[in-house]
Amino acid sequence: MARITAKYFNRELSWLEFNQRVLEEAADPLIPLLERLKFLAITSSNLDEFFRVRVGSLQTLASEGVTLTDPSGMQPLQQLAAIRRRVRQMTDDQYRLYREELEPALSAAGIRRLRLNELSAGQKRVLKQVFDDELFSVLTPMAVRPSDDFPLLMNQMLNVCVRLQHDKDDPEKRPRFAVIPLGWTLSRFITLPTESGYGYLLLEDAVTQYIDQFFIGHPVQECIPFRITRSADVSVEEDQAADFLVEMKQVLQERRSSHCVRLEIVEQASPEMLTFLREALDVEGEGVYTLPSPLDMSAFFRLSDRPGFDTLKYENWPALASPDFPPGTPIFDVIASQDVLLYHPYESFDPVVQLIQEAADDPDVLAIKQTLYRTSRNSPVVAALLRAAERGKHVTVVVELKARFDEARNIEWAQLLEHAGAQVIYGVKGYKTHSKVCIIVRREPQGIQRYIHFGTGNYNELTSKIYSDASLLTSNSDLGADAITFFNSVTGYSQPQSYREISSAPLGMREKLLEMIRAETAFAIEGRKAKIVVKVNSLVDSELIDALYEASQAGVEIKLNIRGICCLRPGVKGLSEKIEVISIVDRFLEHARILYFLHGGDERVFISSADWMPRNLDRRVELLVPVEDPKCRDRLIHILDTYFADTSKARKLNSNGLYKRPKVTADALRSQHVLYEEARQKLQLAEHQRSTTFETHEAG
Repeated sequence: MARITAKYFNRELSWLEFNQRVLEEAADPLIPLLERLKFLAITSSNLDEFFRVRVGSLQTLASEGVTLTDPSGMQPLQQLAAIRRRVRQMTDDQYRLYREELEPALSAAGIRRLRLNELSAGQKRVLKQVFDDELFSVLTPMAVRPSDDFPLLMNQMLNVCVRLQHDKDDPEKRPRFAVIPLGWTLSRFITLPTESGYGYLLLEDAVTQYIDQFFIGHPVQECIPFRITRSADVSVEEDQAADFLVEMKQVLQERRSSHCVRLEIVEQASPEMLTFLREALDVEGEGVYTLPSPLDMSAFFRLSDRPGFDTLKYENWPALASPDFPPGTPIFDVIASQDVLLYHPYESFDPVVQLIQEAADDPDVLAIKQTLYRTSRNSPVVAALLRAAERGKHVTVVVELKARFDEARNIEWAQLLEHAGAQVIYGVKGYKTHSKVCIIVRREPQGIQRYIHFGTGNYNELTSKIYSDASLLTSNSDLGADAITFFNSVTGYSQPQSYREISSAPLGMREKLLEMIRAETAFAIEGRKAKIVVKVNSLVDSELIDALYEASQAGVEIKLNIRGICCLRPGVKGLSEKIEVISIVDRFLEHARILYFLHGGDERVFISSADWMPRNLDRRVELLVPVEDPKCRDRLIHILDTYFADTSKARKLNSNGLYKRPKVTADALRSQHVLYEEARQKLQLAEHQRSTTFETHEAG
């Protein structure tokens, strides 16, 4: 990252440095080969979203003539120029890694990309059959003439552009062009027979081989793969939306035709081809990225999961059962007797799903209230909510329709839930509901009891296997009362009420965080020990950063575990000498938000749905939940300590914006491995204790 003299790093360049850390995992020879390929695919997918969201927004600001600077002192046009330089360097690194290391290593391991000029006679016969039976039937060329509107191309879909010989009757001898979208249904990897291992040909290479078949009688002069990225900077004017659901559907349609922010095209393209596509797509030269083949390396996700090559993958770490939920014990009985902290993906998300499923079937459950931000395609959570509503329970669900790139799925779930009889709220006007909370109201002999789940991650049983997140399951009366108050303020017209324990955004959380930071500052000024440890995904908010700077100057020890964007500059003399920032990128995506404050020895620990960004604190509905049960609190403190003891994957942020990788030794501590082993040992101990405990048969 370029050195910035301001006391904040630029948000966009900081994010790109995060993606560089992911790319470093792809380059690490100590990581299994197919996992390295997966990390490479992640960097490509990450860049796709970055261009859609961040670059799209900056281009909109620049086109509107906005010259206001961000906290780092950069205007939109300056940021765009810096992004282009950094991305071009990153894509050079991606393709150098792929071509010089990963592809040769994969070939040696038996996963070989085949080229057209090296196919055997048998392979050519198979390829011709695939083309005749499948590709030629599915793909449809579209002729494009200069006087025509350019066809609407799908965002991030791979296409080929074909340059044909000019028409014989054209005195100006202008080339003709056609476009063939390669679609989503065809496999990017065409399997061809090999003597050993797995051989594949890329779809675009197969189309190129037989491109003449689409244009009989019209000589093809050039066939070039390309891909466009459209801006996702399209939103609903909520104050003017008469029907929010209809308006959100319109947003999804508008994104399909929004302006092109990036054109990726293979480097063999002729000047005529480049000029044609640039003008047709209305892309400035700075938005054109000429790249080696293959485009769209996110497609290698599929190849990285290829069966039969287990030695090239990570050792399997299946999510483990929590010993706090013994087999056969009703989940309500467990939570009624104690608070339970689960740390995913080391511990299974199943108890959370089971809680909702049991609630749907339990005749004593009166109501289920839940927020949904992102879910899986075949969500068992939504299925349980549908079943509960159909059985007459009072089901209220806040479905966030503005969850970017999950809008279509959430619209579908919302409509299904409504038809089943659930009360569905489409979020809060002007805000995204990003909090993760589920409330079960149950009638019991002693009266009404509330069972609560608070989480740092989504109600998605699939991502819970690869994201690190914390879940707190509790029947604590104060937290239950707060959860009901919070939910009612979100779903009704009431103003947010004061809470007993929790804090929420957009009203209250920022103030609570500043209060906790300033309390540590006051302790340090008094000469007492003061310490702050924070684990979040992003740190962007300048007000919180300034409060941390002040705390550092007062002598507070500050440890920050920031996976992605960090705009705070650590280690600057007189500003942030007491602040340490690390970032951990490993096999699981670090997603949990955990906060610790020494607080004069009365330790305070919180979990949260919110990152420390203005959008989360000011424009989203979020939760900050105290964890007061000693066992749960101590475990979270131990988890934080484990991350900072990491000498394998914890990269340290320097004051110049660069991250320093640890020198990995044989005895290096890898925090994710430690956390998994601890979960495994805890389960083994519990199972051993159960197997050695005698249970007598009582007389009937």
